Amino acid sequence: MHTHCPLYCVVPPHMLKKIAENGSSVQAEKAMRSIVTTEQLRGRRQGISSMSSFSMSMALGPSGKLRTVYDARNGLTLPGAIVRKEGEPPVADPAVNEAYDGSGITYDLLAEIYGRNSIDGKGMKLDSTVHYQKSYDNAFWDGRQMVYGDGDDDLPVPQRIFNRFTVAMDVIGHELVHGVTQLEANLVYWDQSGALNESMSDVFGILTKQYFLKQSADESNWLIGEGLFSSNVNGTGLRSMKSPGSAYDDPVIGKDPQPGHMKDYISTTQDNGGVHLNSGIPNHAFYVIAVDLGGYAWDKAGMIWYKTLTEKLNERSNFQDAANLTYQAAGELYGNGSLEQSAVRNGWLKVGLNIDSVPVPPGPRPTPTPGSGCLPQIFKLFGNIGAARKSK
Repeated sequence: MHTHCPLYCVVPPHMLKKIAENGSSVQAEKAMRSIVTTEQLRGRRQGISSMSSFSMSMALGPSGKLRTVYDARNGLTLPGAIVRKEGEPPVADPAVNEAYDGSGITYDLLAEIYGRNSIDGKGMKLDSTVHYQKSYDNAFWDGRQMVYGDGDDDLPVPQRIFNRFTVAMDVIGHELVHGVTQLEANLVYWDQSGALNESMSDVFGILTKQYFLKQSADESNWLIGEGLFSSNVNGTGLRSMKSPGSAYDDPVIGKDPQPGHMKDYISTTQDNGGVHLNSGIPNHAFYVIAVDLGGYAWDKAGMIWYKTLTEKLNERSNFQDAANLTYQAAGELYGNGSLEQSAVRNGWLKVGLNIDSVPVPPGPRPTPTPGSGCLPQIFKLFGNIGAARKSK
């Protein structure tokens, strides 16, 4: 197990960087503030041990959901003041109710379909904090709870990019499943293993939304983060599993850069080796498999992915490993040579990966040099952004 729990944010850094480069002065200032806040939080996480130590110290639910929603009241202190507990009726604040309902639906999917008792399988309580900081443009899982910003509710309507971050149920599911991954495969948050980490959360995030809506694979739009963008943005969501690279194309936030095939794989040191970028490749493989199998995606395709995540992947697994192991899991669940196993093979072929071919190991994780913390890198980024804005 690695020695710290990363901070898993739903809005990728490349999007915030584009806003800082292309947005109005107010939008740029907000994006930079969100980047700094996120990196400060990430820095605080570095000395924290693996998530298993958290779950052991947290209250457990005796036999079902145990949700608590807190209000940070636009501050930075977590978790904040309790505003709704398990079994209590809805309150006037929609963000509170959305956080409560979204975590409940995620719990139901894990329990009713996969037989898992909460995030850790042992009844871990589901804590959520809303109204984090003032108009924070992100949401994240910090290793023990969910945290949601309010988006751009403080800006004039024509300037708004993000709505509040509780509006998208799949985002809630996405972030909570980072906790499942942390406790199971513990995929290292770098390069292909990190992109698999992100993809696993997208898979079970979209399944959470489909499960709630009772949508078949054919009926779903396969968008992650639908509803997060305001009407000012030319985009439908943060990512598209059906067509990676097509979720948005906007003058301020840029064009969706996700690849959907290995031939377009992005080699970069940004974003932990492109974890939010290259996740489009396994995302699309899952989409192809789910549609090929038909019916509800959480059934067969989801079961194959859940078995792979909880029993087969390890912290250094790459895309080739995921292809081979999902194929193996399909054989164990439905039989070697089954239609389900053939669908898995075909899905990975669609994104350029052959089952059982020799995997190419991901590059080594760079060794940090003394004094190379998060904030110096952010200050360098700001300098680059400032130069870019002046050159326009």
